[in-house]
Amino acid sequence: MKAGRAAFLLLLATLALAVAACSSRPGPQGPQGPTGPQGPPGPTGPTGATGERGPAGQDGVSFTPPAYIGSAACGECHQEQFETFMKTGHATALTPVVDGQEPALPSAARRSPPEGLAWSDIAYVVGGYNWKALFVKNDGYLVTGEAAQFNLDNNQLEAGNEYVAYHPGEEVAFDCAACHATGYDSQTATVDMPGVVGSFNQPGVQCEACHGPGSLHVNNPRAFALKVSRDAQECRACHTSGAMVVADGFIQHTTHEYDDLFPGKHQLIDCVDCHDPHVAVVSPREDHVPFLNATCESCHFRQAQVEKVHIRIRVTCAQCHMPQLIQNAIGRPDSFMADMKTHQVAINAAQIDQFTADGTILPQIGLDYACRQCHNSELGIGPTLSDSTLLNVAQGYHEPEPVEEEGETAAVP
Repeated sequence: MKAGRAAFLLLLATLALAVAACSSRPGPQGPQGPTGPQGPPGPTGPTGATGERGPAGQDGVSFTPPAYIGSAACGECHQEQFETFMKTGHATALTPVVDGQEPALPSAARRSPPEGLAWSDIAYVVGGYNWKALFVKNDGYLVTGEAAQFNLDNNQLEAGNEYVAYHPGEEVAFDCAACHATGYDSQTATVDMPGVVGSFNQPGVQCEACHGPGSLHVNNPRAFALKVSRDAQECRACHTSGAMVVADGFIQHTTHEYDDLFPGKHQLIDCVDCHDPHVAVVSPREDHVPFLNATCESCHFRQAQVEKVHIRIRVTCAQCHMPQLIQNAIGRPDSFMADMKTHQVAINAAQIDQFTADGTILPQIGLDYACRQCHNSELGIGPTLSDSTLLNVAQGYHEPEPVEEEGETAAVP
């Protein structure tokens, strides 16, 4: 009986489970599974309406960049510096021809433009101070030909005051404005002058070429002080040091390279330690007027006490240590003399020649140029000496001599 009842209950349970399995109602919810991968994005909806404009920001600080005003404006306040500066070669590095009239140049020699040209055909005169003059035509190209460069009269070399050849048969663009003008811009062309490379604001090396545009300084000198670097690199931007060109027995003053300051103690000082850029060199030197901030004796006082040359003749330090070894316009190989002084300074008393056989310049000054610019039969003031005599004399001048110093004897080189 009990077994039958158990079988009946089992049958009921099985039927109940079958009925539940066939029901459409879901069973209880199980636990949430892991998040699946991101599906593809749906289409972009329409652009919404523009929102309201936000409040205006604060006004910025207005600033007008400085402009070039010309050296004459600088002279209104800096009169002394302006007057001496205008006598230098910087101010007349490039002189415009105005209304077809002869330009005012510092040399007393009267110059006419090259043959076949009138002043109305010339836009600028390049140089014209002490050494030579070149001429820029109205189209911006330099005048070239067999008689295109004017060499100024040089009494010391007994030459000049004549036209000589300059790149005959060539067309030469005026690419000198970076160092012969103020406010140079290499990226902007000069209107109606295709021969000019770049453009510039003012002809000549004016005050603002070194000090920068002065319009803000003029209006408010205290707020906008014009300062300039005293570092030698400021000068060497134009007075370039680099590979030197040697020809005709001299270092050549070429367009880009003529500084000949060799490695030595003088490279540690700045140009303005000796030179005032506002003061001319040529005229004061000819008039025997001081023009340097420092003299050789200022630093080399011991050598000045014992050197022998001044005992016999009046010779300055520069005549031997800074001979005219650079040719700007005129050179006289027969007298070992050109028309510009070197800054090479160091003399080798055991060296005669200045250049090697292949034209390389030696780092010290040889006796050909240190001594034979005076001791020669052409332009010299002393007798021509043989190499052996010159070596003996030169080395005698440079023998160390005793100097009493704090009770002891010291040799002075």
